[in-house]
Amino acid sequence: MRAAVIGLGQMGRGIAANLHRAGLLAAAWDVSETARDSPGLPAGISLNADTAWAAEAVIFVVPSSREIKTCLDTLLAQKKDGQILIDLTTSSPEDTLVLARRAASHGRIYLDGGMSGGAMGADSGHLTLMMGGPETALERVHHVLEAIARHVFRVGDSGAGHTMKLVHNMVCHTNFLALAEACRIAERAGLALPTVIDVINAGNARSYVSEHRFPNHVLSGLFDGRSTVSNLTKDLGMAEALADQLEQDAPYTRLTASLLQRAMQTGHGEDDFTRLYPMYEALAGTPGE
Repeated sequence: MRAAVIGLGQMGRGIAANLHRAGLLAAAWDVSETARDSPGLPAGISLNADTAWAAEAVIFVVPSSREIKTCLDTLLAQKKDGQILIDLTTSSPEDTLVLARRAASHGRIYLDGGMSGGAMGADSGHLTLMMGGPETALERVHHVLEAIARHVFRVGDSGAGHTMKLVHNMVCHTNFLALAEACRIAERAGLALPTVIDVINAGNARSYVSEHRFPNHVLSGLFDGRSTVSNLTKDLGMAEALADQLEQDAPYTRLTASLLQRAMQTGHGEDDFTRLYPMYEALAGTPGE
């Protein structure tokens, strides 16, 4: 089985490239000509929409369920029973279930998956995938997923993958801003940020954020986490909605979401999210240095 990739943005480019290197890419497509001409794509990739729609497995690496719904208008017009659709968006599980039912009514099998590892993980083929959907379908495409991920978990039935991704993002995004707050306090107290990060990483407060995000994207001065503030805001908005649906209190998630909304309201939606660190005082409503 070979797979097509729909969506050639920060994540999709790396996924397509790794499938191509493994000999498993049937075709790739993006509505944006700029994305199709990206220098991040290796030579020899078939950029053919018709071939992509007809592949045995189709991987969607697009912003949300809305874009997938539009794609299905074209894809489901063709008869291809047993085709596996792999949704790697960060989306509302409720929306995912609607898409899965629509796909099933046209003979398709739908898998929903959250991704962890960011654009660098997509480039290196070291993503972690949290998948929801039929176990037999996941087994059929496991060799495809292994070409793009170091870890593949089946976490439950349809919708479970996207539920797990929202839970994952609650922790990840809250961690980033919690560490930003602590480090700004440390700097204001006269401590050197590199030393603060070294100490945290040698102790119990360490996390992926302290071990990778801060050294690679903040201390480096590059601020190139390759995801935007608006993406994080979207993620936390869906996490809040999930908490509301389940009637579960989520004060840390709501506080993080409110800080992200403040960044959006002050014109920083398209900034790389790692730039939230130098603007933290403004987000928290405290005077800057």
